Amino acid sequence: MSPTRYAEAVDSEQLLPWYRREARDLPWRRTRDPYAIWVSEIMLQQTRVAAVIPYYERFLRRFPDVGTLARAREETVLAHWSGLGYYRRARMLHAAARQAARDGVPTSYDGWRALPGIGDYTASAIASIAHGEAEPVVDGNVERVVSRYLAAHPDKRETRRRMESWIPADEPGDFNQAVMELGATVCLPRAPRCDACPIVDGCRGRHEPERYPAAKVRPKVREVERAVKLARSKGRVFLRRNEKTGVLEGMWDLPPSRGGGDALGEVRHGVLDRSYRISIHAGRATGTGRWFTPKQLESVPLATAARKCLRLVGFISA
Repeated sequence: MSPTRYAEAVDSEQLLPWYRREARDLPWRRTRDPYAIWVSEIMLQQTRVAAVIPYYERFLRRFPDVGTLARAREETVLAHWSGLGYYRRARMLHAAARQAARDGVPTSYDGWRALPGIGDYTASAIASIAHGEAEPVVDGNVERVVSRYLAAHPDKRETRRRMESWIPADEPGDFNQAVMELGATVCLPRAPRCDACPIVDGCRGRHEPERYPAAKVRPKVREVERAVKLARSKGRVFLRRNEKTGVLEGMWDLPPSRGGGDALGEVRHGVLDRSYRISIHAGRATGTGRWFTPKQLESVPLATAARKCLRLVGFISA
């Protein structure tokens, strides 16, 4: 790859020392193990850093390497993912681990890109951080930093070309993480902290950062109401398994309710462009299902919305 050199280059001599001094201490930054970095990158998709940390640490304790994950049953993998949501990520991670265990863990961008569920961003992140390959990452934070730095509205392809021209061959992983960290902690979507930015002197958009990047049209959020039934007996709760194909396939959930029974509370749960308002009603166990104690729920895949409901009524702890 021989990218065009751009004049408006980010000053890595300012950015990298800032990153090493100011970066958040996150568990996946303490390793160069490709597997551990891979797990973190999949978990961080559409999920806040603070929410990911306990799941990441628990997941690696249970599945410390590719082989352990590949040999595990899907239900066990989903149980350790339970609460993070977007369960397709866990299924794809599991499928990719089986392929990697069979064919070998990749050692390059192209190898990672060939695994199921791994796109350009994830392959670039792993290749640069774990293998020192000069592959740039482009996520929302990077797009915002580049747009403001150039005072322009580049698309994703142009943003990648810019990053290709700026990334230092000797420290690509740190550079990628530094730009992402800058976007996550300083070059914020609202009220950016320009006074704390290590590359502000070269930033063309620093005087009007609110103009960059161009606002994206967000899909209209659809409000959806659900009612669920909570049946309890002898310290157990009755759940049913979702047998339908889709994101909740194989997950345990509270049965639907027609709204009868005492109202026990209400939770909100967002999934992409839908916002669910879920009312919880006391009821009796009917139909096919299974009784669980709080301890047993730790080892089964529990739907995130059901987890929220059970926390609200005090059946399980946070």
